[in-house]
Amino acid sequence: MARHHQPRKGSLAYSPRKRAAKETPRIKSWPTIQELKPLAFAGYKAGMTHILMVDNRKNSPTEGMEITTPVTVIEVPPITVMGVRAYEKTSRGLRTIGDVLADNLKEELKRKISPPGDKYDKETAIKKIIEENKEQIREIRILAHTNPSLAPTPKKKPEIFECAIGGENINEKIEYALELIGKDIKAAEVFSEGEYVDSIAVTKGKGFQGPVKRWGIRIQYGKAARSSKGRHIGSLGPWTPSRTMWTVPQAGQMGYHRRTEYNKKILRIGDASEADQINPDGGFIRYGLVKNDHILLKGSVPGPAKRLIILRKAIRAPKNGMEAPQITYISTASKQGT
Repeated sequence: MARHHQPRKGSLAYSPRKRAAKETPRIKSWPTIQELKPLAFAGYKAGMTHILMVDNRKNSPTEGMEITTPVTVIEVPPITVMGVRAYEKTSRGLRTIGDVLADNLKEELKRKISPPGDKYDKETAIKKIIEENKEQIREIRILAHTNPSLAPTPKKKPEIFECAIGGENINEKIEYALELIGKDIKAAEVFSEGEYVDSIAVTKGKGFQGPVKRWGIRIQYGKAARSSKGRHIGSLGPWTPSRTMWTVPQAGQMGYHRRTEYNKKILRIGDASEADQINPDGGFIRYGLVKNDHILLKGSVPGPAKRLIILRKAIRAPKNGMEAPQITYISTASKQGT
C-alpha cells in the first residue's frame, strides 16, 4: 500500500503563536475616510443564528431570490468617550503629546484606572495640551470605554480602547473630538446597514496542544508509533545548522490569539426595542438575552460568547455598493439543543 504523504498545515505568518497580551485588542491601522465620525465601535459576541434575505449581489446566480445566511449577533451597548489624545509626528512615528479627560468620569472606571484628582480641570488641560500645541498636532484620537454592566456579562471593569476619527482637516477633527468628551455614542452613529467592517478580537483559547492538533502533522506509523502513540514529529531538523529551526512544528499554545477578519457585512443595526426579534427561545447559549442595541454581522467572528469584538470601518472595503439587504426572516428557534 502506498505511503500517505501530508504537508504540515498552519501558516507561519502568525508565529510566534503565543497567548494574546490582553483581551482588548489594540488597533494599529486605520482607514482614510472623509466623513467626520469615529472609525470603530465595540460590542460583545452573543451568538449565531440564521436569516432569510433577498440576495442583492449583482450578477449573483441567486440575485433577487431569498437565500439563507448565517449571522453573528453582536450586542453593542453605548460606548462612552472618556477623553481625547493628541499626537505629534516624529522621525520614529507618532508620539503622544497628552490626554484630555472628561470631568464626569463614570464610577465604574475606578475599577480600571485611577481617576484624576479634584484639582484636575478639563478646560485647563485643553488649553495646555491642545491649544498650546495646535501647530504640532498631526493626529487626534478619542479614548472610549465600554459599559459592560449594561450587557449580560460578568465583567465589571470597562474596557478602554483608542479610536481614530475620520476627516481630513485636523482642526475640524480636534473640535469634533472635544465635543464628544463625556458623551455616549451608539453604533448607529458610527456604522450604517450594508456597510463593510473588519472584526478584531481574540480567538477561543484551546490551551497547550500537541503538534498533531496544532499543526496537522501526520501521525507516525509502525515502530515510531509504539512508544508514544505516534503523535510526534519524525525529526527536529537536519544536523546542519545544529539548532532547532523555528519552522519545525512543535507543541505549544493553541488559540487565544488576536486576529482580524476583513470585510464582514453589516446586515442590520437594531435598537433595544427590537431585541425580541433576534433573541432565541431560552436566550443565546452561554450568553443570555440581548437587551441593548445589536448588530447582525454576516458570517462568523473570532472568539467565544461574551468576548469583546472591535468593529473597525473596512480598511480594504470592496468597490461595489453598500446597499442594505432586505431581511424577510430571522430565526429565533432555541439553540439549547444544538
